[in-house]
This record gives sequence, structure tokens and C-alpha cells, in this order.
Amino acid sequence: MNETPASSGTTTEGRGSRRWALVALVVGGLAFVALAATLVPWNPVPGGIPEPADPSSVFTADEIVRGEALGAYSRWVSWTSLAVSIAVALWLGLGRRGGALVRRLPGPWWVQVPLAVLALAAIGRFLTLPFALAIWRRRVTEGLSTQGWGDWFRDLVTDAGVTAVGTSIVLLVVIGCARRWRQAWPLVAGGIAAALVVAGSFVYPVLVEPIFNDFEPLPDGELRTAVLALADEEGVEVGDVLVADASRRTTTLNAYVSGFGGTRRVVLYDTAVEALPQDALLSVVAHELGHAKNQDVLVGTALGAAGSLFAVGLLGLLLRSERLRRRGGAEGPFDPAVVPLVLALMAVGMFLADPVQNGISRQIERRADVVALETTDDPEALVALQRELAVRSVADPTPSRFGQLWFGSHPETLERIALARRVAGDG
Repeated sequence: MNETPASSGTTTEGRGSRRWALVALVVGGLAFVALAATLVPWNPVPGGIPEPADPSSVFTADEIVRGEALGAYSRWVSWTSLAVSIAVALWLGLGRRGGALVRRLPGPWWVQVPLAVLALAAIGRFLTLPFALAIWRRRVTEGLSTQGWGDWFRDLVTDAGVTAVGTSIVLLVVIGCARRWRQAWPLVAGGIAAALVVAGSFVYPVLVEPIFNDFEPLPDGELRTAVLALADEEGVEVGDVLVADASRRTTTLNAYVSGFGGTRRVVLYDTAVEALPQDALLSVVAHELGHAKNQDVLVGTALGAAGSLFAVGLLGLLLRSERLRRRGGAEGPFDPAVVPLVLALMAVGMFLADPVQNGISRQIERRADVVALETTDDPEALVALQRELAVRSVADPTPSRFGQLWFGSHPETLERIALARRVAGDG
């Protein structure tokens, strides 16, 4: 038998939860705006962002046609998949089907919540599986994926599992706080969610990343010496420089920085180490060290923490709607049957937040490009790097404007090349 607090629906508690939800919403929103205004580089490029370079000055006609064809195909498939996933979340969350499913699950509320997340995630993954399969097959055809069906599916399930665990933790916090603090739960849960974002930045590199890749320290030698010299020049202390075994999944080239403090590390794909000349590879490293120099992971973590507090405050206000809750078959935010509704609201919220999040990300990436150019004083290497990255990944040289605005986390390749050419005096 699943028990719910008897007095949770009173008008007094409703007014109280609204007040605390507003506090969380306002504090989180003001903190996000203040942090974004002071920490995000809104004018990262001296002289302003350049117009993208002419595609024909960078790529061959065949490369342009191939990249645009794959880009158009990927957009159609991925956007359709996104629409289906949001529609399924709304269908389950704004009707009684999702709530009824949760009520049939066994165990106390703290067991029902993760089971509900797993069940709903499985439904969503199943219905969008054809789209994921279509993308994988096209990547295999283009020579971008080195995985067979079994390995690809295993990664898909693993990624879904990791996401479900993270989502379950958040929902256990929200529903647990709603059961314990009938009025102040939005502020308490929002504060805990913000703390989880911070903790996640510390533990993700050491707990989650190894699930998907094996990492080895970059071996001693000329490249490691050059990387450490770049780190010294930029005044960056890194925990380690690692090489990830990305080649067992992909032929594309990449590098990234994650963590901060003792868990900060710069990670290079083994494909990049093997395929790129040293000057181009050092351009990648200088870019990643630029993130570390400007504490970009910490900036993202702070913004994420503030955004989490804001989101939980907004959730608290939305869950006050008795009509909305009843449509989902939930008695209140304390009821495990609210899980489908919360997941539906999260799906819509994350979609609407994408242009803000990615707009900030593009500015941060532009600043890292500027740092790389200043540190290496080698714009030609950045041009060669960006061209090689695009060709190897069959990137669309002229991506959709809407897609870039809404989903583009990095500046366009041709914009980055134009910046490098301007520094070199060629454009």
C-alpha cells in the first residue's frame, strides 16, 4: 500500500509552497543572470565575430556536397526523434496513462520513483530507437562509426542507464523533500539539486567517463613536453593529460576538458593523437587549456547550479496546478505518480533552455579559440585543424541557422577559420 501525507492538499500548504517556490525561482533566476553577466565572455573576439569564410575557399566541391547531405539527413532524423520523444513524454505525463503505470509498480515510494524513471525511459528509447538506428547506420556508411550493432546497442543502453540514474536521484530529492517539507520543499529541493550539480562536476570525470572509454596518460615524449609547456605558458594546472580510446567507436577527432580542481583533466581522442600533425594537435590542446585557464568548467557548474534552483522553483509553481496534477493522475508533488508529469515538464523545459545554454557555450568556445591563437601564435595550424576536423566528421559547412541557434554548442567551422585567417592577416 502506497501512503501519502494526509494533509498535503490543504490551502495553507498550497500558499506556503507557492511562496517558497517563488523564492527559489527568483533567487535562482537572479543568480543565473548575475553569473552569466559577470562570468560569460559576451565579447570574446577582439574586433567582433567575423563573417564565416567562403566554403569553397576551405573545402572541395565534393566535401561540401557530402557534408551538406549528411547534415540535412541528420537534422531531419534527429529533429524528428526529438519531436517524438517530447510528444511521448507529454502523452504519458499529461494524461493518466503514466500515473496509472507508476501506481502498478511495486514497493514504497522511493522504489517506485526509480522504477518509474526506468520504465518511462525504456518506453521513450524504444519509440525513438528507429531514429537512433538510422543515424548509426548512416554513420557506418560514411565511415564515421567503427562499432558493430552489438557494441552500438550496448552503448545506447548504457547511456540510457546513466541518464536514468541521474534523473532518478533528482526526482528522489524532489519528491522526498515534498514529503518531508510540505511547504518549503521547492527551496530545499532546489538547493540540494544545485549542490548535486557541483558534486557532479567533481565526480563525473572519475565515475562516469570511464564507463564509456578507457584512458591512458599521454606518454612521455615530445608531444607531452609540448603540452606541459603550453599549460605552463597559460598558467594552468591540470591533474593529467589523458588519451581516450575513442577509435573503438569512431574515426572522428576530438578533445575536451572536464572536471576542476583535483579532477581536472585534458582528454585527447587517440584518433586525434594518431592523425593530426603536432602543430594542429597543440592547437587543440591550447584550446582546451584555454577552457581550464578561464575556469570554464567552474563557470558552467555555477550556471548549472543556479539554473537548477530556478528550474525546481518553476516546477514547484507548475505543480501547484491541481488541474495539471489531476490530468497526470497525481495527488501532489509528494506522490510518485507525479513522475511522468515532471519528466514531461523537464523535456519541454530543457528544449526551451537549449538556445540559452548553447548560446553561452558558443561564447565560451570562441574565447577558447582566441586563447589558443594567442598562445600558439599559429593561426595556420588552427585553420588546418578545423578543416581536418570537419572533413573527418563529414561536418555540414553551412548548417541550418535555426539548428545552429538552438542546438549549436560550438561556433560554425567556417567562422572559426575566418577568425584564424583574420589573425593571420589573410581575411
